[in-house]
Amino acid sequence: MRLVMRTLNDYLRQKRLDSGLSQLDVAKVLGYSSPQFVSNWERGLVSPPLETIAVLIDLYKIPSGEVISKILEETQDYLETSLAGSKRKKKTGASKKK
Repeated sequence: MRLVMRTLNDYLRQKRLDSGLSQLDVAKVLGYSSPQFVSNWERGLVSPPLETIAVLIDLYKIPSGEVISKILEETQDYLETSLAGSKRKKKTGASKKK
């Protein structure tokens, strides 16, 4: 059974593990003194900068299309959720005005 990665942070974490690299290994390649930066991405606290994603694609030897698809998918989900919430607020506000 194949595990489906639901988020970019999960995806990047799994690809790092598949590559046999530690968070510290990745941090050193990126010029960071601490693995905390990598940990923060993998926990979804922050997103890595686009320049860093390009380096990770090469480092983890993953197809750029996979990463692009994951980013687009997450962005679409976020927008759909945000817009749905916005529509609900407008309907609730409109019904209160009547």
